[in-house]
Amino acid sequence: PAIFTNTGLIMTFLKTLAVSTSVLGTIVYTQYTGYCKDTHNDTHHPGRYHPSKLWDDNWDFMKPDKEAMKNMSDEEKVGLISTAVRNIYLVRHGQYEIEETEDHKRILTELGREQAEITGERIKAVLGEKISHVYISTKPRAMETGHIILKHLKEDIPVDYSELIWEGAPIKPIPEPEYWKPEPWEFFRDGARIEAAFRRFIHRAHPSQTEESHDVIVCHGNVIRYFVCRALQNDPAGWLRFSLSNCSITHLVVRPNGNVSLRGFGEKGHLPPNKITYN
Repeated sequence: PAIFTNTGLIMTFLKTLAVSTSVLGTIVYTQYTGYCKDTHNDTHHPGRYHPSKLWDDNWDFMKPDKEAMKNMSDEEKVGLISTAVRNIYLVRHGQYEIEETEDHKRILTELGREQAEITGERIKAVLGEKISHVYISTKPRAMETGHIILKHLKEDIPVDYSELIWEGAPIKPIPEPEYWKPEPWEFFRDGARIEAAFRRFIHRAHPSQTEESHDVIVCHGNVIRYFVCRALQNDPAGWLRFSLSNCSITHLVVRPNGNVSLRGFGEKGHLPPNKITYN
């Protein structure tokens, strides 16, 4: 066409195109950044690449108050400052009779007992004499798993049982699965208990603890997944995005300054491939 043979018209056209593109880019960028700012605190915003919050180093409320310590003696300060590392090993129970509806009948299958035996051997091989304490859920499948594991450990290890770490519905998961839809009252009831369990078992060492500790907690898949999300300060609603096999081992490390790391999640390498299950 004749328009493309006229240099003046071509230059005018290109300038107009450049200005229009620049304006459009500015509008899009402004809208996007404004959208990100508006949704900065929305932990479920899928397009945001920035952390929803900074790390809270006083998440367990055990961080010493520096202002209060200014006028204290060194001896007084010792009683307030955590100095030891805590290792927490979360063990899911073995395979159980999942079709049963009554708790007392939801016991381990033969394979589940085999899984527990192998896991006991693994814990003994890895930790040996270092285990500080064992905690076991009082649900039959967890108690049975815990007792089998204990057979492989030294007899004088302190053992406690807890209803706080029963299985349950910790918080409504995002995204919601089609196959599992607890009632709202179940989240209300179980969520408070499992959160209380997290606060009871997952925290930095008490100032009176002077040596590194290794605690084993035998409990349930939902509890472990929720604990991991909370300990890492990730969105707890994402707990169902993880999967745990029976008798897998999850290892959390809590340092004196409150930092937490996940040393291993759902480790199942100690189990032969034909003995790995997820129910």
